[in-house]
Amino acid sequence: MSTTLPPMECLYVTEEFLRELKGGNHSFRLPHPVPILRFLYELSWNLVRGELPFQKCKAALGSVEFVDKVSAVGLGSNFADIISQMAQDLTMTAEYRTRLIKLAKWLVESALVPLRFFQERCEEEFLWEAEMIKIKAQDLKGKEVRLNTRLLYQQTKFNLLREESEGYAKLVTLLHRGSEDTTENTSAVTIGIIKSLIGHFDLDPNRVFDIVLECFELQPDSNVFLELIPIFPKSHASQILGFKFQYYQRIELNSHVPCGLYKLTALLVKEEFIDLDSICAHLLPKDDDAFEHYNTFSAKRLDEANKIGKINLAATGKDLMDDEKQGDVTVDLFAALDMEAEAVAQRFSELENNQTLGLLTGFLSVDDWNHAHILFERLSPLNPVAHTQICNGLLRLIEKSVSSAYNIIRQTRVRRSVSPGIASIDAMGVTSSSGHVSFIDLPKEFFQMLVTVGPYLYRDTLLLHKSVKRLLYVCT
Repeated sequence: MSTTLPPMECLYVTEEFLRELKGGNHSFRLPHPVPILRFLYELSWNLVRGELPFQKCKAALGSVEFVDKVSAVGLGSNFADIISQMAQDLTMTAEYRTRLIKLAKWLVESALVPLRFFQERCEEEFLWEAEMIKIKAQDLKGKEVRLNTRLLYQQTKFNLLREESEGYAKLVTLLHRGSEDTTENTSAVTIGIIKSLIGHFDLDPNRVFDIVLECFELQPDSNVFLELIPIFPKSHASQILGFKFQYYQRIELNSHVPCGLYKLTALLVKEEFIDLDSICAHLLPKDDDAFEHYNTFSAKRLDEANKIGKINLAATGKDLMDDEKQGDVTVDLFAALDMEAEAVAQRFSELENNQTLGLLTGFLSVDDWNHAHILFERLSPLNPVAHTQICNGLLRLIEKSVSSAYNIIRQTRVRRSVSPGIASIDAMGVTSSSGHVSFIDLPKEFFQMLVTVGPYLYRDTLLLHKSVKRLLYVCT
């Protein structure tokens, strides 16, 4: 007996047990139930040592009753565990290892142990020697390493993405919740939490800044966001907004820039977080292209108007009372109205497609006349005030500028009508009965806005009346 398999005291597979099995005594049974793992190990040990032929294995299993009821699958699983453990004995001689390999092959062939149990638990070398795999052990090890590495990185990536998504979710929740309850310490607390989220979840600061801008776009009236912007680099703001504008410039995207993005950009320029020129560099179309398109459009409309005029003159040249000629004049008038409606529609599409004009509407919506005036001067060849939306925004600014002075004039007129002895109004102010002079504020912006709106002031007759009265008091 070899020293590689040390003697073991067999409690169940004894010499008497082996003798009865070798003698073919089919009625032999062990008197008491036995633990399955101990019995299988003793049986395998004797099979490997050659004390019992492999063919007697089923007879041995049939001669005992196990303490724990076990199914055929459970029996095979326990057998595979024992064989895999014995196969790891590197000191086993070649003779015994050969018998162990033959035992494993016989267990598979006799359907006592499924092949997959050995493939799951045994080493690659043992499987290759037992002809249970078709790939060499070294190649199988390399494949296993690659597979485990890929699974490891997939799991790690999944964990990182899950944590990152959780961080962004907490950020969005914080920004929306912070806009509801605003206190003195809200901004400081929010800034601290944002920095903690960036550090804890390893968030991309630029993506965080992008989310802050998106939330600000949806909540433009929240002052909390204005205090959050300075924690990010100013140079990144124009780049992020530029990417947003470039997204809507794609031909395949059938969508226009939302008004909220124009308003957000105008507000950041007004608060001097970004420079006007840096954001205009990302807008389309370029000024020269827009001017060329407008000149072509204007020349076409002027040519059509001239043709309509010639037709009208020819229609009235011979006989004004002729029914046929009267019909021609009617048709020409309708054609002129249709052309005018078409021109208005084309100008409306220009406002949708010209991002610089859209930014101009944003400046007017946030009451930033200084930057709006710059764009009015820059885009003067396009006659931007002709657009109804831009004109309405400009008229609203003029209304705010004229309201305070107009109220002073109106109240003074009322007092004069009640008290005839009140002093008259001088060139720049209103003198009350007490001798106090309330000067009418005439900022240069008011005159700039009047010059810019030009004849389109007629669209708001009440504002036209107020402006005239204010200028009248100044002149008198």
